[in-house]
Amino acid sequence: MFLGKLVAWAAMREGKFVTFLPAYGAEVRGGTSHCSVVISDKEIASPCIEKIDTLLAMNQPSLLKFMAAVKKGGDIFINDSMIDSVPKSKDINLHSYKFSDLAAKLGNIRTTNMIALGAYLKKNKIISPETILKMLPEAFKGNEELIRVNEQAFREGLRRE
Repeated sequence: MFLGKLVAWAAMREGKFVTFLPAYGAEVRGGTSHCSVVISDKEIASPCIEKIDTLLAMNQPSLLKFMAAVKKGGDIFINDSMIDSVPKSKDINLHSYKFSDLAAKLGNIRTTNMIALGAYLKKNKIISPETILKMLPEAFKGNEELIRVNEQAFREGLRRE
């Protein structure tokens, strides 16, 4: 959820139109959750979407639940650390990274999402990485350690090929 909020917030800072629609599982704490973020240069009529341009799949259940909704030619960024098998599709661009393993090597597994965001923005220039970096102090309320580890993780994601 944090990642979706950060992306939406950054896109608004860049003057784009944005919708953010969170969805939580039955168990709010510890259950599954997902969100959709729509970013456009034009007004957005509805936050609801039929097809997904890009999916960040952080675990196997999320991949299985949402992969079919990715449009032809769309992208899926896969957290290969947490996903054992990926259904084959010739119509979707798959990008596999060991996001969780990279976060663990950096010393904070909770930064997995920031590595994923960096890898996503490396491929899809929908918002500027500089905007994300400028927002980290505000997002983490001036907590220098959280800002540091999340910036480090984000930059690690930007280095992904």
